[in-house]
Amino acid sequence: MTTNFQESQERADLRTAVAALGAKYGHDYYLKQARSGGKTNELWDEAGRLGYLGVSVPEEFGGGGGGIGDLAAVCEELAAAGTPLLLMVVSPAICATVIARFGTGEQKQQWLPGFAGGEVRMSFAITEPDAGSNSHRITTTAAHDGDGWVLNGRKVYISGVDEADAVLVVSRMADAKTGKLKPALFIVPTGTPGFEYRQIDMDMVSADKQFGLFLDDVKLPREALVGSEDAAIAQLFAGLNPERIMGASFSCGIARYALDKGVAYAKERNVWGTPIGAHQGLAHPLAQIKIELELAKLMTQKAAALYDSGDDFGSGEAANMAKYAAAEAAIRAVDQSVQVHGGNGLASEYGLGTLLSAVRLGRIAPVSREMVLNFVGQHSLGLPKSY
Repeated sequence: MTTNFQESQERADLRTAVAALGAKYGHDYYLKQARSGGKTNELWDEAGRLGYLGVSVPEEFGGGGGGIGDLAAVCEELAAAGTPLLLMVVSPAICATVIARFGTGEQKQQWLPGFAGGEVRMSFAITEPDAGSNSHRITTTAAHDGDGWVLNGRKVYISGVDEADAVLVVSRMADAKTGKLKPALFIVPTGTPGFEYRQIDMDMVSADKQFGLFLDDVKLPREALVGSEDAAIAQLFAGLNPERIMGASFSCGIARYALDKGVAYAKERNVWGTPIGAHQGLAHPLAQIKIELELAKLMTQKAAALYDSGDDFGSGEAANMAKYAAAEAAIRAVDQSVQVHGGNGLASEYGLGTLLSAVRLGRIAPVSREMVLNFVGQHSLGLPKSY
C-alpha cells in the first residue's frame, strides 16, 4: 500500500478557484467591513452561489458531496487571500455535518439545502461561563414540556449569532434509565421567544462578532431535538473534530497570508544595496515558518482524511495535533512578518497589525493548547490523566 501526499486534481482545482474568489475581494475589503462593524455578506453569498460553502453537503441535498477535507481547503484558501470567514468553522463544518450525520429526515430536508447554497447560517453554542473546556459541566438543561422541550441556561463566546438563522445549542437532559444528565443538541431559531444574545466587546478587528446567549424558558417543538435522545454524545464529537480541522485550516491560511507578505517585503526592501531577505537573520526565520506551516498543513490533511474515512478517534488525535501546530505556525508567521516589515508591520496599509490578536485566538479556541496537550499526553502517550 502506498501513501499519496498529493491532493487530488479536483481539490487542487477547487483551491485555485477559491483563491481567485478571495483575491477578488482581498484583505482591504475584509478590513473595511470589520472596522466599520459590517459583514462579509458579499463574499459569503458569492461563495455560497458558487457551491464552495456546500462542498461537504451530500449531493442529494444540493451540495458537492465531498468531505471535510474539501471544506477545509476552501477555508484555508479564503484565509490565505486575507479574507478569513470564521463562520465557516461553525456553520457548514459543525452544524451541517452534525445534521447530515445524525439529523432526522425532516431536519435534513429543512436545513441542508440552505447550507449547500450558503443561504443558511447557523451558530454553535457549547461554551459556558463556568464550564470552560469541560463539556461535562454544562448547565444548560432541556426538559420535556408536553410534546416539546423547554431550554434554560447561558452560553458565552458564541460566534456569529447576529447573522445566524438558528443556533445549534448543546444542552443536557435527564436520562430516563439512569437519572443522570446526558448531552442533547437542539436547533434553536434566533427569533424564538426567551432566546436573547448580547455582543461581547473584543479587542480584535474581526467581521465576526462574539456573543453571550441567554435562554430563559425557551420553548421548542419536539422536532428541534437533533437525532435521537440516545445519540447525543456521538453527535457532539462528530461536530468537534471538524471544528478542530477547520480551525487548523483557518490558522494555516492566515499563516500563508502573513508569510507571503513577509517574503515579498524581504525581496523588495533594499538596505545598503542588498535585499533584506539576503540576510540569514531574516531568511532563516521565514524558512523555519515555511517548514512549520507545511508540517501543520500535512497533519491537517491527515486529520481530514481520517475523518472522511469514518475513523472518528484517529481523526480526533490528528485534529488536535493539527490545530495545535497550525496555531503556533500562524502566531510565528504573523510575528515574524511584522518584524521583517519593521515599523511598517504595524502600519495599516500593510495589513498585518490587526492579525496579531487574531492569530493569538488560535491557541485558545476552539480548544486550548493545554487541553490539546492533555489529550496527547493521555491518549497518545498513555500517561495518567491529569485532570
